[in-house]
Amino acid sequence: MSGPHAPVLLDEVIEALAPKAGDVIIDATFGAGGYTRAILATGARVIALDRDPTVQRHADAVANDYPGQFQLVRTAFSGLSDAFAETGEAKLDGTVFDIGVSSMQLDEAERGFSFMRDGPLDMRMSGEGESAADIVNGWDHGPLAHILKQYGDERQSGRIATAILRRRIAQPFARTLDLADVVEKALGGRRGAPTHPATRTFQALRIAVNDELGELTRGLEAAERTLSPGGRLAVVTFHSLEDRIVKAFLTERSGNAPGGSRHAPVAIETRKPSFTLQFKGAREAGDAELAANPRSRSAKLRAAVRTGAPPWKTSSWKSAA
Repeated sequence: MSGPHAPVLLDEVIEALAPKAGDVIIDATFGAGGYTRAILATGARVIALDRDPTVQRHADAVANDYPGQFQLVRTAFSGLSDAFAETGEAKLDGTVFDIGVSSMQLDEAERGFSFMRDGPLDMRMSGEGESAADIVNGWDHGPLAHILKQYGDERQSGRIATAILRRRIAQPFARTLDLADVVEKALGGRRGAPTHPATRTFQALRIAVNDELGELTRGLEAAERTLSPGGRLAVVTFHSLEDRIVKAFLTERSGNAPGGSRHAPVAIETRKPSFTLQFKGAREAGDAELAANPRSRSAKLRAAVRTGAPPWKTSSWKSAA
């Protein structure tokens, strides 16, 4: 489990899921199979989800090592319920999400995720739909600045959007380092800063290209619909946007959110908790993991157990997030 693709908070995730022989677990972000292999080692079966076609080689290796215990379904988070239904399994005992881009994807320059490696300005996890190049070359100033601010928390979003629009008139963007250079110059060349000047811009574009926050929202709701009573949910996030969504969802679904008022009553059936929190707050990496895997420094784990209550029909958690 060592190396650049080591799964983050692995011990904590396995403790939260508590898989055992005969259980069925969905690994909603298969990647290189780190969580999946640890789950399979307990004797549980794994249904892995991933929309990235390049993970197939890792899936083939896992299927060879654990015949009859594993299968991969090519789908995003939002397809979790349908993917489980198609397997014919009767009971889902756990689901784990590991949100965001993997080091494996960052390391592959041709995927276009990294501002440190030259490659096509793509960023599509599935290889389908609108690319990052399509956004920077085609979107108007307002929408472009908006996503840089909302998804990247970029305070200079307007300045960066202006620089992008000016430059694309002369030459459309096609390469990652080209965009990174324009962003760096727009921000005054802050190369000596703790993080690269283009970090927030690339994060925002990646989230927009892959609708990551929308997929997370739909994935959590799909897990709520699909997990059996007693089934366990574990979610690992890497930045505050994701963590706020997960925290708001579990806060409400565990019955800890503010209730309705006489002006906006909450339906009685929606107030029955559909999850019970496994622990208060979020778990973070310990000193040993931080030393071995710097990627774990921003990781947070939240976990809950599915109750017997029906899925919620109405919700305010999205606006709260």
